[in-house]
Amino acid sequence: MALTGRLGLLALLGAAVPIFLPSWWTLLAIWGVLLLGVLLDLALAGNVRALRFHRTGDTNVRLGQTAHVALIVENLGGRRVKARLRDVWPPSANATPDGSGDGRTVVINVPPGERRRIDMTLVPSRRGDRKAVTVTVRSVGPLGLAARQLSRAAPWTLRVLPAFPSRRHLPAKLARLRELTGQHVALIRGQGTEFDSLREYVDGDDVRSIDWRATARRADVVVRTWRPERDRRIYLVLDTGRTSAGRVGDIPRLDCSMDAALLLGALASRAGDRVDLLAYDRRVRARVEGASRTDLLPAMVQALAPIEPELIECDAAGMVSTLMSRVRQRCLVVLLTELNTAAIEEGLLPVLPQLTARHLLMIASVSDPRVNEMAAARGDLAAVYDAAAAEQARADRRRLTAELRKYGVEVVDAPPDELAPALADAYLALKAGGRL
Repeated sequence: MALTGRLGLLALLGAAVPIFLPSWWTLLAIWGVLLLGVLLDLALAGNVRALRFHRTGDTNVRLGQTAHVALIVENLGGRRVKARLRDVWPPSANATPDGSGDGRTVVINVPPGERRRIDMTLVPSRRGDRKAVTVTVRSVGPLGLAARQLSRAAPWTLRVLPAFPSRRHLPAKLARLRELTGQHVALIRGQGTEFDSLREYVDGDDVRSIDWRATARRADVVVRTWRPERDRRIYLVLDTGRTSAGRVGDIPRLDCSMDAALLLGALASRAGDRVDLLAYDRRVRARVEGASRTDLLPAMVQALAPIEPELIECDAAGMVSTLMSRVRQRCLVVLLTELNTAAIEEGLLPVLPQLTARHLLMIASVSDPRVNEMAAARGDLAAVYDAAAAEQARADRRRLTAELRKYGVEVVDAPPDELAPALADAYLALKAGGRL
């Protein structure tokens, strides 16, 4: 049961009447009428407890796009229910009922034994799982003095997937990949694992390459030639520790890393490389392994969608140990993390030789364009101090990059809009150079 504002106003007037008509009988009569009106309203209001709620609609939506979820209201009672309904979602879901007058509630009129559909439009502003909170229904009596109110759960989860804005770069990167893989460039023959062709033996050839069956059919000695191995394994590693929680402009660093990982994963899988994914801080937050070329991108998107940064320091030793236990053969490891001097020097550098001894390592990081703007500012004394701090930060970043390259690490450091294509270009450069 719920009392309305109209009842409160009438009660206030009833309390003021004895000032002008000082009679207890008058006061009791007024309160009795109000009580009778309340009871009458409760008796005539729709039975909201007879309502049942069901949902249908989208379960996945990409960040920035619109989803539609329908709430089905079913009246199992024997009387018509006229009420106002509010479907409550988290604020970041930006849920709005279609046809709502105030943007929050809708009026429903459900005859006994029938159903009504309420369409909700959601435009989420954050990645992750957005769950419906509750449905509140309020049916006011004909006198407007009292109402029946009910709040009940109507579970539904909408998974908001990464936006993946860098997918617009994929066609250009694939065109470049096709050039590298032989449509416009001849294959280089040499040592490898893929058989290419037969040719006559010449001085200096490895005798182990002689094809004795083919030699027996010819008058000359014949050797096999091999195609250099091009299809390799790519392991994408996302640092989900505290440094990934920082924002560059309006975008979290982790979201920028996810975008770059998705573009590289899509590109490498088209190249025939095996692509795996690991998200780690002090434990494994997500893992995608053994996915086929067609299933890789959906699997990565679903695995990354619910991940949020943890405000703890990333355990670099644990990350490397987990990676080494999962990958035996040599591969390209792409670590998407922040080039934070303290975190890298204290966490990653001590275990870096262990990783680079077995694998080719590439580190990708998001740089903040605001730092370059601050370094160029000279407007006033405060701007000069900001410029000095920004220049120091840039110098530390350059020094750390140089230190990493001494270990043979490839470093990609680019602003948010450029990180994904820059990482894809670095991957293609390794392919073109025969290092992958």
